[in-house]
Amino acid sequence: MDKPDLILIETICFHYKIEISFIKDLENIGLIKLVTFENNKFIHQDKISDLEKMIRLHHELNVNIEGIDVVFNLLQQQLKLKEEVNALKNKLQFYKNN
Repeated sequence: MDKPDLILIETICFHYKIEISFIKDLENIGLIKLVTFENNKFIHQDKISDLEKMIRLHHELNVNIEGIDVVFNLLQQQLKLKEEVNALKNKLQFYKNN
């Protein structure tokens, strides 16, 4: 993982006007993964969109950390089911054509 791909959490907190404790709470329950580099905590830039969703859930809908965890677990289940349905459709199409 290259350092240019990492964003300092203090920068994120300043930009989104959130507390560092919010980020640490998300890390503690496993919703985000922080990388420690030279005694600073960073998040990978690929995870920013998920973090933005979590911030919006928290600020706009007043969802607590545990609620955010539930929402993201449900979203992951939905994606898995969607992938499974697509795979089954592909199999069905294969047998239909043969």
